[in-house]
Amino acid sequence: MTTSETTFAATAAGLVTPVLHWYDEHARDLPWRRPDASAWSVLVSEFMLQQTPVARVLPIHDAWLRQWPTPAALAAEAAGEAVRAWGRLGYPRRALRLHAAAAAITDQHAGRVPSAYDDLRALPGVGDYTAAAVAAFAYGQRQVVLDTNVRRVLARAVAGVEFPARSVTRAERDLGATLLPEDPPTAATWSVAVMELGALVCTADRPRCDGCPVRRLCAWQAAGAPAYDGPPRPAQAYAGTDRQCRGRLLAVLRDAPGAVTRAHLETTWDEPVQRERALGSLVADGLVVATADGRYALP
Repeated sequence: MTTSETTFAATAAGLVTPVLHWYDEHARDLPWRRPDASAWSVLVSEFMLQQTPVARVLPIHDAWLRQWPTPAALAAEAAGEAVRAWGRLGYPRRALRLHAAAAAITDQHAGRVPSAYDDLRALPGVGDYTAAAVAAFAYGQRQVVLDTNVRRVLARAVAGVEFPARSVTRAERDLGATLLPEDPPTAATWSVAVMELGALVCTADRPRCDGCPVRRLCAWQAAGAPAYDGPPRPAQAYAGTDRQCRGRLLAVLRDAPGAVTRAHLETTWDEPVQRERALGSLVADGLVVATADGRYALP
């Protein structure tokens, strides 16, 4: 083993215990992490947390579980009710996918969220990360869970760079596997612990390095915290975009008891070309349906 490989291995091995101890003291009390949380609660949270902060998810997750405590309860509803309940979480296609996943769980798994990674991965809207997260967090399995927070922690602590590559690399997967404790429940706790560290301490902007339990092992700190010098990171513009226009149109439909007229929708956005483009995309995505009499409604 080369000197660099030895250093890398020692750094990786030293991360686990202090992060687990830190998590024991600093973990947030989130409903989908509690011992009595159902696998359905975990799956719902993973859909909702994609590109959405925890603070915005908490009230919607709570209301969702009260309205639909099981996949079968959601599957029995029209897909439009899922879109309505999604509220202002953003990226509402996630609501349609979660509804489709609930239907698949009901039809193919007797209403129980499956525990096997491959079965989870086959559900509508479930990718590699979500399948691994549900298997780990709901069922205590030993899975490599790589979300944005985890990838950022590992990029800094082990690779010595401020931010990871845009897409998950083979090297990241290998590192994630190397770090996993052998005991499955401990591995599952490690996966959520390093995620929490990225969310609360090793944040994208203004990381709290003074409070980091692995600062002395961090390759990025040892290198002087060099600034990111990779490809430009995409900015998340919103104001004036088609996404904002789509959100305005959906808000009207969510609040309406039934179908609304085109004239009603036209009051929500002044620019007609963009408004028609956004409305057309909502229909194409299945988030909105046109009725026979020329009105619009949730599906």
